[in-house]
Formats: sequence, structure tokens, C-alpha cells
Amino acid sequence: MDVITTRFGTVKIEAEDVFEFQAGMLGLESCRRWVLLADASNSALGWLQSIERADIAVAVVSPRRFVPSYQIRAARRDLESLQLTETGDAQVLVIVSKTEAGITANLRAPLVFNLERRLAVQIVTKDEQPVRHPLPSTAQTLRRSA
Repeated sequence: MDVITTRFGTVKIEAEDVFEFQAGMLGLESCRRWVLLADASNSALGWLQSIERADIAVAVVSPRRFVPSYQIRAARRDLESLQLTETGDAQVLVIVSKTEAGITANLRAPLVFNLERRLAVQIVTKDEQPVRHPLPSTAQTLRRSA
């Protein structure tokens, strides 16, 4: 199927590439179907593109790439919609934002994916993770792509 986007033009995807966020994401509750796209010029960066809204794409990274000790603490009920057989099967990404101070990652509200079932959920961690964790200066290439 073809997905029309304002950032990437028309993108050809397969139906099995689509992730469903049954409850949407914080502030984007009406957007439930998303596709994860690689950034052509930055291997650390991905884009979560809404299928329903051509104008919405969210920059994402693997938190462990920048914070190797990153772990999430979440209530089991927060992950139930993923239908995971093992919590270790979950894949985690975090949303990246550009601020006056530089590029930051939201470690407090990660996106958790079940790659096999193509389900995803955004949770708010039980521990005190930062909403705006500055990414290290080695991630300068993110600035050009975001």
C-alpha cells in the first residue's frame, strides 16, 4: 500500500509493516496506525509515521544507544495490550525532540513494541526518568536529520 506523507512523500509499505497503538500515543490518541521508517542519512534515527495523518511523523531512537543502562519499570497492565509471551521480547524506542538546548530524548514515556504481533503502546514509567534527557554531543548527526 502507498502511504502519503508530508515529510517523506509517498512511501510504499506492506500491510504487515503497520504497528497498531490501540490507545494511540500521548497527545496523538486518534492516530492508531503507524509505520516505522529508517532515516536515510542517520542510522541512529528512525521515524514513526502516522498512517492516518500524513503530517505527523515522530523521530525515535533506541534509548540504549545513548543511555546503555536504560531500563523501564512499568506495571504489567500497561503492557497487556502488547500480548507479549515474554517481557524480554519487547522492543523499546523513545521519542526525540529538538529544543533550544539541543536534542533530547523522552525517557519517561517510551514506546514499547511487540514486533511479532505488530502491536505497540506508549507507557509512562513508574520510576523518575527524565522527559528531556539531553543526548550526548556524539549524536550531532541527529541535529541535521531532525
